[in-house]
Amino acid sequence: MSGADTSPKAALSEGDKLAIDTIRTLAIDAVQKANSGHAGAPMALAPVAYTLWNRYLRYDPAHPHWPNRDRFVLSAGHASMLLYGLLHLARVAEKDGGNAPAISLDDIKKFRQLDSRTPGHPEYHFTTGVETTTGPLGQGVANSVGMAIGGRFKGERLNRPDLPLFDYNVYAICSDGDLMEGVSQEAASIAGHLRLSNLCWIYDNNTITIEGHTELAFSEEVAARFLAYGWQVLRVADANDTHAIASALETFLQSSDRPTLIIVNSIIGYGAPTKQNTSKAHSDALGPDEVKGAKRAYGWPEDAEFLVPDGVYDTFSEGIGKRGAALYSQWQGFFEEAKAADAAHAEDLTAFLEGRLPEGWDRDIPVFEPDAKGLATRESSGKVLNAIARHVPFLLGGSADLAPSNKSNLTFEGAGSLTPFEPGGRNIHFGVREHAMGSIVNGLGLVGLRAYGATFLVFADYMRPPIRLAALMELPVFHIFTHDSIGVGEDGPTHQPVEQLLSLRCIPGLVTLRPADANEVAEAYRVIFSLKNQPAVLALSRQPLPTFDRSKYASASGTAKGAYVLADCDGAPDVILIGTGSEVQLCVGAYETLKGEGVKARVVSMPSWDLFERQDEAYRNSVLPPDVLARVAVEQGSVIGWDRYAGSSGAIVGMHTFGASAPIKDLLGKFGFTAEKVIEAARAQVAKHKK
Repeated sequence: MSGADTSPKAALSEGDKLAIDTIRTLAIDAVQKANSGHAGAPMALAPVAYTLWNRYLRYDPAHPHWPNRDRFVLSAGHASMLLYGLLHLARVAEKDGGNAPAISLDDIKKFRQLDSRTPGHPEYHFTTGVETTTGPLGQGVANSVGMAIGGRFKGERLNRPDLPLFDYNVYAICSDGDLMEGVSQEAASIAGHLRLSNLCWIYDNNTITIEGHTELAFSEEVAARFLAYGWQVLRVADANDTHAIASALETFLQSSDRPTLIIVNSIIGYGAPTKQNTSKAHSDALGPDEVKGAKRAYGWPEDAEFLVPDGVYDTFSEGIGKRGAALYSQWQGFFEEAKAADAAHAEDLTAFLEGRLPEGWDRDIPVFEPDAKGLATRESSGKVLNAIARHVPFLLGGSADLAPSNKSNLTFEGAGSLTPFEPGGRNIHFGVREHAMGSIVNGLGLVGLRAYGATFLVFADYMRPPIRLAALMELPVFHIFTHDSIGVGEDGPTHQPVEQLLSLRCIPGLVTLRPADANEVAEAYRVIFSLKNQPAVLALSRQPLPTFDRSKYASASGTAKGAYVLADCDGAPDVILIGTGSEVQLCVGAYETLKGEGVKARVVSMPSWDLFERQDEAYRNSVLPPDVLARVAVEQGSVIGWDRYAGSSGAIVGMHTFGASAPIKDLLGKFGFTAEKVIEAARAQVAKHKK
């Protein structure tokens, strides 16, 4: 096993013991009052968390958004009262330099109550001091890998000699459940590959899950697995041994070539007379008798509730408070010195810290000329992405081993690949790890970077948890999903998405865009980069799509409104043809034929349901007049939901089954995605609704 053995126990000072037991009893009382929550892990881990926070964490409670603070991730989000207790006792401010606390004692008393700052699982943006939303196990540790990658990237790009503006560490507390989840294994693998020496996971090896002892389902040697990943592995035999914990953390801080896993043996529900070391301490309130028994074991007043004894706040003030203030002040000096030394660097630094895009970031976005053959939207995406990335130095991302197909590589001079020895590269090679990719992208976004991932649309299913959490956390990250339909062709139904677009559209706050041609792609990127608090996904074609003549048809700028009239008639239309992506060309072809027949048709390109629904009623009705009932919606995806726009009596040309393995031309004919089928449906609609 790598690393040094931890040293034997040393006696706790009275102040340390009092602080640790305060963390424990606040958790016990909050869970008991709510009659809901998880007190067992905070009772076990209080010495570990206290040692980390009060002795080692580089964090200024008065400036909780300090850019170079160490990040603390409670991946075991069910143990949220551990974090809330720390935030309260350390007197973390709600706002930088402010006096109001992030979490008051009253907030702790309202644990798990409506609109409280202490929800059941920690929520980013909701409670100051929470670095990421956790609860779905495995996500927090995977986020921490992104944070660590981001820290090294920023250091490489923004540090100057003797001015370490970014050199923070990332700590994550994880549970047995975290390490069972596949996403943590993917994330640990890439962290080891990248030699992220600024990353430390602390594994709470309490051997208890909801169903009972972990031996029911989990018997591997975790240490051996992480050694194989290339991590340093350390052991602490007893979570109450703060000296051993400190020794392990010191060893981590001295490491410079790999991430560290500290395996800490703990007793869940430590101190509870009959429930400690059982699954009953995992997810139930202890009950009055156990509460009293636990407090008695700590030497605590049995009937006291939410007690913070004299001296506890001072203990934290003398530890993390004093240390954090000094570190923040030192960093402020570095920051001012760096700004004074180089005006260009100062602008880059200021723009990054303010979260704003550089002037002229979109000046090189191409305008695509009309072309009947056109480009696959994945191809135009690659061109637009590179045009933007040249001017946005804090944009980075990559693909899950599909960059040549996704066209997601940044190819301009100086972009480079992010490697163990080139942490400032802007192309991340995620390997075949879609789930971890999504979580790592979230971690990059959480430390202020503009980040993206890429894969085939069908594999978005592997990424659902991090995409959902990105929306919940309001992170402006994005994903490039190519091969967006049965147009994939011969690869067959395993690779042909049908239900994926619908399922992505169901995620609240996620902007889903499926552009119809190269110029809609360009406008879609303008939309994505204008987003401040929403993630987005692009669904892009494998096959070439014609680039519409915008002197004949409407400007692609309508993309920003989610749907717009692409082609129209004089007066009220007899029928409206609605399409997305590759099917808009079918609508345009049908429109031209119907126009020749004297049918007044309108074509609506609808790249984004989400954006369209944000428009006011007047605009929506101008695009889809309520009194025009003859409508045809066309999309190579699930028909579910399209009745909202086609109407209950409209026609929907879509997918009702999985696809098939065949050349694209044969597939489009088999499943009815031809201009002739659209014309046929349009004629039937006109006849059906003829007045």
